[in-house]
Amino acid sequence: MKAKTLMNKIIIVGGLSACLLLGGCGAGQAADATSAESTVAAQESTVTPTESTETVSTETAQDKAQLPDGVYAAEFSTDSSMFHVSEACDGKGTLTVKDGVMTIHISLGSKKILNLYPGLAEDAAKDGAVLLEPTTDTVTYSDGMTEEVYGFDVPVPAIGEEFDLALIGTKGKWYDHKVKVSDPVAEDSREAANGSYDMSALADGSYTIELTMEGGSGRASIQSPAQLAIADGAATATLEWSSPNYDYMLVNGEKYLPVNTEGNSVFEVPVEALDVPLTMIGDTVAMSTPHEVEYTVTFHSETLESAESGK
Repeated sequence: MKAKTLMNKIIIVGGLSACLLLGGCGAGQAADATSAESTVAAQESTVTPTESTETVSTETAQDKAQLPDGVYAAEFSTDSSMFHVSEACDGKGTLTVKDGVMTIHISLGSKKILNLYPGLAEDAAKDGAVLLEPTTDTVTYSDGMTEEVYGFDVPVPAIGEEFDLALIGTKGKWYDHKVKVSDPVAEDSREAANGSYDMSALADGSYTIELTMEGGSGRASIQSPAQLAIADGAATATLEWSSPNYDYMLVNGEKYLPVNTEGNSVFEVPVEALDVPLTMIGDTVAMSTPHEVEYTVTFHSETLESAESGK
């Protein structure tokens, strides 16, 4: 009896163990499946906010970096005292934004930098690298002196962030530099701040404008009011001297010859701004030898009148 009872207990225990073993495999598989699903869900929930955050962050940075299409004065800073814009430019360049693409034109301090490359020096030295070619710019210093220097149109990836810009000089070696474009100010705002008149608002046509002139001996003068022509946003003044003895004028380093052959000397020269002193040089042959004389001419916007309407 005892043996039978013991045998029954063994059978029951064995059956229970088998059930538990069978149940354990199914439960383990279900648990593994549930665990895997939970892990994937957790990963998805973890990845999604990160991706969303990165997208929002990138879009926000792009929005902050973008400027409306237009022309701006902007600071151009570098990591080297040997690489900088001309002193005549007050540390600034002209930033142009068109269709969201930003490019800054900088006039350097000399002609010693031959090419620039938007990237690293090692890439600039490779065959097929597209280099930035120089322009010849004329800069005017505060004392009226002018100088020809090299200028470059540099692509700007973002405002206020450093980027790589390599250069090569007359020694034929590429150098790495970090540069930054910052503090863009719209061209019309800069003009207003400097007290000059925004000529971009003027319609194309003919105008008259009064001027004042300083410099020289005081014996020669320019007729006032003068004729002012506006075409495609550019202004050209017709200046008639009180003397027939001026054979050319220099404005921003460019030479202009008389437009007449008889009577007092008459020139057509560009006018960059109103209400600010502009340096102009006239060469006179009234003396024993030709002599260049520097003058300061100011065109006064409050006297501007349309010559076509007669107002």
